[in-house]
Amino acid sequence: MMSTTDIRTIAIAAVAIGVCALLPLVDQGYWLSIGVSIAMFTVLATSWALFSGPTHYISLATAAFFGIGTYVTGSFYESVSFWLLLPAAAIVGGLLAGIVGLATLRLSGVYFVIFTLGLAELVRQVITWAQNMTGHRGTYVLLDFGSRSVEEVIYWTLLGLAAIVYLAGWLIGRSRLGFALRIIGDDEEVARHSGINTARAKVLLFMVPGAVAAATGAALAPRYVYIEPALAFTPLLSFQVVIMALLGGAGRLWGPLVGVIPFTLLWEVISATFPNQTTLLLGAAFLVIVYVLPRGFVGLLERARARAGGGA
Repeated sequence: MMSTTDIRTIAIAAVAIGVCALLPLVDQGYWLSIGVSIAMFTVLATSWALFSGPTHYISLATAAFFGIGTYVTGSFYESVSFWLLLPAAAIVGGLLAGIVGLATLRLSGVYFVIFTLGLAELVRQVITWAQNMTGHRGTYVLLDFGSRSVEEVIYWTLLGLAAIVYLAGWLIGRSRLGFALRIIGDDEEVARHSGINTARAKVLLFMVPGAVAAATGAALAPRYVYIEPALAFTPLLSFQVVIMALLGGAGRLWGPLVGVIPFTLLWEVISATFPNQTTLLLGAAFLVIVYVLPRGFVGLLERARARAGGGA
C-alpha cells in the first residue's frame, strides 16, 4: 500500500512531466532542440544510475546499446512501424545486456569499466565491417510524422520513456531486487553469504539500462537523418552519461536530473563557443566530481540539510 509520501511524489512527477510536455507548443526551434537533448540525457543517466547507483559498478556501455537502437530503426523503419521499433530495440538491447552481464559482471573495478568501454568499440567495428561488406557505410532514416515535426515527436517520446524509467526505478527501489542490490553495493561478499544470488540480481538490473539505451537510440535515429557507426557508437556519449549521473547524484532516483540540466546547457554553450574545448569540459567535470562533489549535488544538499537540522 502506498504511503502519503509516495502518492505526493508520484503526483509531483506527473505534474512536472505534464508541464514539460507543453514545450513544443511554446517553441519549435532552439529550446525544443535543447529540450530533446535534456530529455535524452535524463532517460540515459537515470537508467544508468538504476544499476550503477546501488551496485557502484561504473558502466561505459551506454553507447553500445544506444548505437544498436539507432540501427534497429535505421534498418527496419521502411517496413516496420516506428512505434513497434522502440520496444523491439528495447528487447534487443536488454537481451544483449543480459549476455554481456553474464560474461562480465563477475569482473569488478577497473576491469569491468574497461570491458564496457571496449564493448561499444567492438560493436562499432563489427557493424563497420558488415557495412563495408555490403558496399555502404551509413544509413538514411527519413521518417514523416505528418503534421508533427520530427523534433516534436521525439521529444514527447523521450518524455514518455523518462516517465517509464522513473516508474521502473521507483518500483525497483521498493522491491526485493532493489534491496538486494543495495546490500551488494555495501558489501558484495556479505550479500553472497546472506543467500542473495548476486550474479542474477546484477544481470537483471544491468538489462534495464541496456534496454532503455537501445530504445532511446531507436527514438533518436530520425533526428540524425543519416547514421553511421562513428556517430551511433561514439564513446563520448557514455562519458557524458556517467558525468551527468554522478554530478547530480546516482544515489537518488531524481539525482541524475540535477546533473543533466546544468551540464547539458553548459555543454551547448561550450560546443557553440569553443567547439575544440569539449574534452576539457569533460576532464574538469571529472575533477569536480572526484574532489568537490563525490556524492553529487544531491549529497551536497543532504549535507546542508543535516547541518541545518543539527543546528536547529
